[in-house]
Amino acid sequence: MSGTSGGAPTGPALFSWEFATDPYPAYAWLREHAPVHRTRLPSGVEAWLVTRYADARQALADGRLSKNPEHHDEPAHARGRTGIPGERKAELMTHLLNIDPPDHTRLRRLVSKAFTPRRVAAFAPRVQQLTDRFIDDFAARGEADLIHEFAFPLPIYAICDLLGVPAEDQDDFRDWAGMMIRHGGGPRGGVARSVKKMRGYLVDLIHRKRADPGEDLISGLIRASDHGEHLTEGEAAAMAFILLFAGFETTVNLIGNGTFALLTHPEQRALLQGSLNDGTAGSTGLLSTAVEELLRYDGPVEMATWRFATEPLRLGGQDVERGDPVLVVLAAADRDPARFDRPDHLDLTRRDNPHLGYGHGIHYCLGAPLARLEGQTALATLLRRLPDLELAAAPEELRWRGGLIMRGLRTLPVRFTPR
Repeated sequence: MSGTSGGAPTGPALFSWEFATDPYPAYAWLREHAPVHRTRLPSGVEAWLVTRYADARQALADGRLSKNPEHHDEPAHARGRTGIPGERKAELMTHLLNIDPPDHTRLRRLVSKAFTPRRVAAFAPRVQQLTDRFIDDFAARGEADLIHEFAFPLPIYAICDLLGVPAEDQDDFRDWAGMMIRHGGGPRGGVARSVKKMRGYLVDLIHRKRADPGEDLISGLIRASDHGEHLTEGEAAAMAFILLFAGFETTVNLIGNGTFALLTHPEQRALLQGSLNDGTAGSTGLLSTAVEELLRYDGPVEMATWRFATEPLRLGGQDVERGDPVLVVLAAADRDPARFDRPDHLDLTRRDNPHLGYGHGIHYCLGAPLARLEGQTALATLLRRLPDLELAAAPEELRWRGGLIMRGLRTLPVRFTPR
């Protein structure tokens, strides 16, 4: 339900299936007429939607907007509906998406000691190996569903490898993650059960890693210390959980949305493809700027995760009361014509591109380097190995997963010359 009171013009309908397919016209209306807009979400929670770029950057870095759900003055009908289903009951709340300084500062510093750029860079060959493996599985058929056969399994098995989940257990993680993907926008019970199973497994795995540490990320989290402080068992389990939970679906959507954007903008796809095949050994051409533009144009995260006002504040001309939830609409901010030239135009050569796809401020996504690595590897390998890749369905026939935070396709049917 949308709209404004006091005789102001009524806005577009939000959160319908039509809106999920293409939310950008509605966001353009909100940016112009109601840039900080209070609305009732499908869950029943009332929240402020922030849609302009300048306001979004301010909100993402504003210390008065807490990440801790305890600051939400939630009514009974909306209780427990502002986070990941089941995380509270599973005692997985103490992760970076739910806490503020000084706890956030301490935990992020400890996790950063384990999740280093060097570790991500060293992981590049494994990401390439996984990418080729999944393409090998369908290359001879000449058709595939790129979500279920490629974009989904790649980041799941990659993050499992990085965390140190043994190969024989990784199919379980795929099943749990699949439940989250399928039901993220619908019934919460299935997601909560998957979260509970994942928590039990991670606690057991942490016990095993304490006794027999390796070079994986969970062992690194256990070893990480700062002035004698270590992650507690609960903190380590919560951090491993959120690295998995936040790390896989964003990359699924980056690969899926990015491929869809390229296939529906053939001139841009040809530009990128040509730059990857310019004859220079190891050339990545426009790959880096292309992925940044895909993140801006139709990114994997539609709204930043929840924030709650700890005191009354003014945002975009609106008075936000203490306890009010605030959702920064990254998808709207990244199409703001006040910041981006021709924002609704996909331009893989765009250089001035400070998009908010991975956030801003102290909560900037810790896993962004890994997601970029996976996105760049996946897209470049697809275009090189399947050069005549094309959609096997009309764009308007494709369906997008319902949900509040993430934006991603349910399926992406493609065809190509069998290899």
